[in-house]
Amino acid sequence: MARLAVGDFRDRVRRPVYAVTLLAAVGLGYLAVPDAGGHWTVMDVGGHRGIYNSAYVGAVTALAGALWLTFGGFYVVRSGIARDEASGVGQVLAATPLRNSRYLLAKFLSNLLVLASMVGVLAVTALLMQLARGEDRAVDPIALVVPFLLLALPLMALTAAAALLFETVPLLRGGFGNVVWFVLAMVLALGGQSASAPLDGLGVHQVARSMGAALEARHESVGDGGFSLGLTKVDKPLGTFLWDGFEPSAGFVLGRLALVLLAIGLALLPALWFGRFDPARASGGASGGAAAAGAVAGAVAEVMAGEQSGAEGTETAGARWATVPGARLRTEPQRTALPQAEARRAGAFGRLLAGEARILVQGVSRWWWLVAAGLTVAGFVLPMDAVTGLLLPLAWLWPVLIWSRLGSQQVENGLEVLLGAYPSARRRLLAEWASGLVLTAVTGAAPLIRMLAAGDGAGTASWLGGALFVPSLAMALGVVSRSHRLFQVVYLPLWWVLVNNVAAVDFMGAVRVNGSPGGPGPLLVGALSAAMLAVVFLVGAARRNVKG
Repeated sequence: MARLAVGDFRDRVRRPVYAVTLLAAVGLGYLAVPDAGGHWTVMDVGGHRGIYNSAYVGAVTALAGALWLTFGGFYVVRSGIARDEASGVGQVLAATPLRNSRYLLAKFLSNLLVLASMVGVLAVTALLMQLARGEDRAVDPIALVVPFLLLALPLMALTAAAALLFETVPLLRGGFGNVVWFVLAMVLALGGQSASAPLDGLGVHQVARSMGAALEARHESVGDGGFSLGLTKVDKPLGTFLWDGFEPSAGFVLGRLALVLLAIGLALLPALWFGRFDPARASGGASGGAAAAGAVAGAVAEVMAGEQSGAEGTETAGARWATVPGARLRTEPQRTALPQAEARRAGAFGRLLAGEARILVQGVSRWWWLVAAGLTVAGFVLPMDAVTGLLLPLAWLWPVLIWSRLGSQQVENGLEVLLGAYPSARRRLLAEWASGLVLTAVTGAAPLIRMLAAGDGAGTASWLGGALFVPSLAMALGVVSRSHRLFQVVYLPLWWVLVNNVAAVDFMGAVRVNGSPGGPGPLLVGALSAAMLAVVFLVGAARRNVKG
């Protein structure tokens, strides 16, 4: 069991999504200890902050890291079972006497090791930030590390167990589960700061009470601002006070241990129904995934066949048919590649774009389209302020699971070799990106029409920048990570920050200042989109050269 956990851990830490999430956590650790004269802060104690000693830096970094890793870390560790199934390791394990409970416990330990390694890097980041800020360079290892052990690690255990539980429930196994966890993580981040949170929640109340006592010792109070945890902007630099850490009570420590035990129980719970890759006990999720992959393969095959017939004009006499899962491919024994010159005939890109759009929305239910239609109708009847500030963000949240397919769908469905036969990879990538652009434009059409009718030129320009930004971000992250999860990990919190009126990240023009978009200019957003699209082509070319 230990070997299985350690081997799985080593495999996961080599993946790009681990590095991206880790870098984001380190960046958050940097923001948790801002410059003394800065206006951005992660912890605000009624207009004050602690002097940057080991206790304060450790506590604020541990809490900030716990918030981020509870959300982002989930997406890093939630694919362990699926990877075993796809690689064939699961079928080998199914033939061994390894019990379900031991397998699930090994996966839980692997998840926890991945998240704990991130927490360890955060602890090192906290130490470096304490020394870099220089307000108090006397290092107290215990005061620095205890917050990570008591505040962050129990939440990592809960996150590791939740990721395992979601993988074994068919409804939560795919993209819908990612969105569900995003909502649950937001609830935990907000509700877990309450003094009445079960098992002390995030542990914030214990820290806040101790800091409040330190302020009262200086004959100051927390004030009307109270205690806040989260990235916020303050009007003026925070005042400082000395805080030497909190002394956890026995009840608090027992509560954190109970949280770990709860996590172990959640991790072992799927043993009641988990089939451990036995086809006779499969719940249908795997077969559903295979059917979806076959449907996508069929659409890809038809696109390529249409491109070939459009390029050649007529079918050659020597053509034959070959069978692929879910598709029928036409191949010619005398040719190894489609004729590139003829493939550039007029209308070829239009057919390719239509095919890529069909692939992108393959398998989307009618209920999804009904909700999208309802949002469009609402865009024509709501007041203009609601359309730009609420409806547009909702319209550009709804397709998040479809956008996340861009750049990764061919890899995850095993179609990379098939698409490698296409004569112009750059044109196919461009068509795939354009299909995402079309989806973005369709779902956001109502706000665009309303802004055009109202003569809102600035809002229209911001809309255009956002329409370019979303598919570019999805394509870049999908191509780089070869997975749909990284886009969801990045886009969902970006969207959440945007709807909380942080203009600095408003790429769509939803945050208004005096009636005009307050975010980055559309030219800047467009330039960033072009840069991400360039990354797509560069990475694609590099991979083709390596394979060649």
